[in-house]
Amino acid sequence: MMRRVTTIAELRDQLRRWRQADQHIALVPTMGNLHAGHYALVDAAVASADQVVVSVFVNPTQFGPKEDFARYPRTLDADAEGLQQHGCGLMFCPDVATMYPAAALGQASVNVQVPGLSEILCGQSRPGHFDGVTTVVTKLLNLVQPDLALFGQKDYQQWLLIRQLVSDLHLPVALQRVATVRAASGLALSSRNQYLSAAERETAAEIFRTLETMRAAVASGRPSALVEMAAAERLQAIGFQVDYVAIRSADRLQVLPETASEPLIGLIAARLGATRLIDNLLF
Repeated sequence: MMRRVTTIAELRDQLRRWRQADQHIALVPTMGNLHAGHYALVDAAVASADQVVVSVFVNPTQFGPKEDFARYPRTLDADAEGLQQHGCGLMFCPDVATMYPAAALGQASVNVQVPGLSEILCGQSRPGHFDGVTTVVTKLLNLVQPDLALFGQKDYQQWLLIRQLVSDLHLPVALQRVATVRAASGLALSSRNQYLSAAERETAAEIFRTLETMRAAVASGRPSALVEMAAAERLQAIGFQVDYVAIRSADRLQVLPETASEPLIGLIAARLGATRLIDNLLF
């Protein structure tokens, strides 16, 4: 049976028992409202470790003042049922005071930043967002001290940031990236998809189709700048407010000269109505 805990003492008690039994532990950090994309991460963790910890914490520090923290869906009971079905051993559901004890006392909290990667693309559209992400992920890695931590490719910039902080801070954890899970239409699964109307869901699938078109255009030799411009115009014409359309190096999200031979990735962030959607595709 899966154990569901809310305190650090309970978390550490279970982790201690597993380590005494010499069991390999994996961590899947989430904000809850779990869907098939999250469960793909859990399944990959179950396949790679003896025990799996899934954290469910809606992290306030990665939301901007006009973003959807208050209305972000919280479905703990349904999440717990799904996690048990997928073989999770421990569900960690801390409150804000547990994760940010200094802030709860009115003091300044420690902030973990990854300069360079955190200010571009989504970081430019959402100032401070990635500082919140890297801070809470560092806290979770420190609390659980897993052998393995798993993250989804849909949040590709986040993946690179976490990979960098683990490397720079010499954290003793292996990382695994899990492929994006998509609906039949190609739409990347996301908790925010539930904000979309039925008609908007159909339109939202055009993000992935646009990425596929971009990949084909780059493969044919068309300059990246022209491909980005055409993709942005296409999305705007069907109702999106485009934050960015970008073709970057897959390793560092840098703009590369056309003659470069490094692997590329296409990335899109755009709003449809009130919902911000992101997706990417490795070229």
